[in-house]
Amino acid sequence: MTVLVIAEHNNQTLNPATLHAVSAAAKLGDVHVLVVGEHAEPVAQQAAKVAGVAKVLLAEAPHYAEFLAEELAPLVISLAADYRYIGATATAFGKNLMPRVAALLDCSQVSDLTEIVDGKTFVRPIYAGNAFVTVSSEEPKLVLTFRAAAFEAAQAEGNSAVIEKVSVTPAQNLSRFVNRELTQSDRPELTQARVIVSGGRALGSSEQFNALLTPLADALGAAIGASRAAVDAEYAPNDYQVGQTGKVVAPELYIAVGISGAIQHIAGMQDSKVVVAINKDPDAPIFNVADFALVGDLFSIVPELTSALKN
Repeated sequence: MTVLVIAEHNNQTLNPATLHAVSAAAKLGDVHVLVVGEHAEPVAQQAAKVAGVAKVLLAEAPHYAEFLAEELAPLVISLAADYRYIGATATAFGKNLMPRVAALLDCSQVSDLTEIVDGKTFVRPIYAGNAFVTVSSEEPKLVLTFRAAAFEAAQAEGNSAVIEKVSVTPAQNLSRFVNRELTQSDRPELTQARVIVSGGRALGSSEQFNALLTPLADALGAAIGASRAAVDAEYAPNDYQVGQTGKVVAPELYIAVGISGAIQHIAGMQDSKVVVAINKDPDAPIFNVADFALVGDLFSIVPELTSALKN
């Protein structure tokens, strides 16, 4: 059986999340990667080097430049007959595109997979990550999205898959791209970071959030995250949010500062390898998932921790 993985990229570089999708898809069969965009051949060349990729399909056209689901879906449908599975990462890109693909194919979608048991059986989280359900489907075609944090990344180098150009589909003109505002940062991207320092509402203000967390993150070379409460209070921008309605992360080290541990937040970081929690409330739910608990005043603990790390 063959799996078509739709690559996520920016027309220049392959998004690292796609490496996790390739690794997951390889458990189901041979992997073909579809690169759709404008002037996206450099991305196709990168995808061809990824371990486990048997073939790269490349489609380039101006109406694919901004990756609108209304434009990409017809192309995916035109290729779908050759594939048992069609997959992508469970990122904003995949969550936008894949339901449309499933609807047009009139087949089921299994979302946010964390485990592949066999070719028809999958595990996915439910109830904000508090439980996992095993889903089985006998359908001849399935649309899948993979939780990147649950699968190891495929090696980015060492392969030499063939690149095949495919026919483009006509522009649909059902939607139009207006603009994209992205936060510019020298820090690691949140979903790919090895270390994450996250802050909660207990920090009190955006000034305190930055004053305490930025030096600590600098000392660790870490990305900065935030709870939904901190984002809602405008301590941090939306793209810092970790949780069920934010970004799902699985770093080697996750430091939760002043985060109580709401279900929605824990759903987004519970796969972290080591969790350090700092909170003055010894009964805070975050301590239930923490490997190391520091109970005390974060305004004293964090500066001391930062100073110790710098020394």
